Amino acid sequence: MQFAAITGWGKCMPPAVLSNADLATFLDTDDEWIRTRTGIHERRISHVSLGEMGYVAASRALAGASLPVADLELIVFGTCSMDEQVPNMASWVQNRLGARGAGAMDVNTACTSFLYGLTTASSMIKAGVVRNAVVIGGELISPLMDWGNRNVSVLFGDGCAAVVLQATGREEGVLADRLGCYGDVRGILQVHGMGSRYANRGWVLGDTDWVFEGQEIFKRATVGMSRACEAVLAARGLGPEDVHLVVPHQANLRIIEAVAKRAGIPMERCYVNIQRYGNMSSATVPVALVEALEEGRVAPGCNLLLTGFGAGLSWSAHVLRWGERTAPLASSDVELPPCTKTALEMVRGYMALKRGSRLQPG
Repeated sequence: MQFAAITGWGKCMPPAVLSNADLATFLDTDDEWIRTRTGIHERRISHVSLGEMGYVAASRALAGASLPVADLELIVFGTCSMDEQVPNMASWVQNRLGARGAGAMDVNTACTSFLYGLTTASSMIKAGVVRNAVVIGGELISPLMDWGNRNVSVLFGDGCAAVVLQATGREEGVLADRLGCYGDVRGILQVHGMGSRYANRGWVLGDTDWVFEGQEIFKRATVGMSRACEAVLAARGLGPEDVHLVVPHQANLRIIEAVAKRAGIPMERCYVNIQRYGNMSSATVPVALVEALEEGRVAPGCNLLLTGFGAGLSWSAHVLRWGERTAPLASSDVELPPCTKTALEMVRGYMALKRGSRLQPG
């Protein structure tokens, strides 16, 4: 039987930091209000495109796997904030990498896009369609944010990470996965102003209005993630004591704590970096996985539990068995260009561009 092992990994975090104190300069909030409700201390604002972040993350992952670009067979880009919808983001990265002939596809299930992409690429490798793939999870949310809406603008940030999957006969990689969606409540987390629904109807595309019903999202996310975790652990005959590390979607510290409690897994076995980056949507799980590896939290042969939820309201969980190697084989010299503005300057620039631009929907 063939499996799909993770053999390379890399992240791309933009350097500009937007602190809670920065947000308090234009919102009715403060550091304590944000930290106590979300666990977030700061987040990143990107000075480059999503495609550029994806290229850097993918380059670093490929170097870590020592996989030549010429041998890459598939690129899966998980995102809901693409630079452009047509053509897709994966084709941009393919062209930037020089991965001629590699398949290229996007997956959009909002915050679970990387996890759904992980299932997609793993399944294609297991089926023998391709021998390897790079799966990217990345978001550029800051230009699309409604910065005047305190309920959402304190939560989100930009970032990107990627992993390389390669076929192997060893029992590694995704061993069980469960994907689902509460489509009947898709309206509780919705971004107005993105998509053809708003074209030619008196709405300036990209000038968004966010619907975010926090309490209902909390309940649905907690239940969906918990049930998915139960299903994948049962599928492998595993109990809470068999999980070495949980790598959850970093949306809200309270949600992470609730899911861990339901699973019977102590918080010390959950990787948390929400305090540094906030909610990066589809980038949160891959960035957390990369940082867990960098910090020595992932051991050879360990069992990882990945779980998330996103708009839609999608949810998922994966049991992943790590291989023998926890250090990259090589490094990449690809870097982002220098950032010449502060995060607050970039955000104020977005706010100035959008001020007065929104028309009334017809």
